Amino acid sequence: MDYSRIITVEPGKRGGKPCIRGLRITVHDVLSYLAAGMTIDEILVDFPFLTREDVLACLSFAADRSDRTRVIRA
Repeated sequence: MDYSRIITVEPGKRGGKPCIRGLRITVHDVLSYLAAGMTIDEILVDFPFLTREDVLACLSFAADRSDRTRVIRA
């Protein structure tokens, strides 16, 4: 998924953390809700300004970032 239209980073908003469509809800917020056991449908009910595509973009963003993480052993 191309999340570049959905995930935005603005220096003055939420400390420069990745947010959804310039809103004040971060990718971390959404991922935390999912990790706590909320379903996508529950998130959409609690945050009606979000879309299913927004939540999936957060997952795609996280997957992309996790693929770039490497452990360097000395």
